[in-house]
Amino acid sequence: MTAMLTAARAEALFTSHLSTGTSPSYDVVDAEIRRAVRAHGGVRGCAADVAAEYGDHPETAAPRMRWARAVVLQLYGARRSRAGWALVA
Repeated sequence: MTAMLTAARAEALFTSHLSTGTSPSYDVVDAEIRRAVRAHGGVRGCAADVAAEYGDHPETAAPRMRWARAVVLQLYGARRSRAGWALVA
C-alpha cells in the first residue's frame, strides 16, 4: 500500500509546475500534489500524463521522475518516521 501511495504522489508531483531540482517544503509539495490530482482528473490522469511525457520526451521524463520520487520519499517518509509509524515485514 505504501509503495502505491508513493508512486501516486510521485506521479502527481511529476505533473506539477514545480521545477526539477528544487527542494520544496512539505506544505508546498502537498499542495502541488493535491492541485495536480484535481487538474488531471485524478490519480489515473496524472499517470496517463506521465506516460505521455515518457513517450514524447523520455530524456527529460526520467530525471524528472527520479526527482519527484526522491522528494516524495524524503518528505513523506520523514513524516512517517516522526509519527512513529513502522513497516512490519
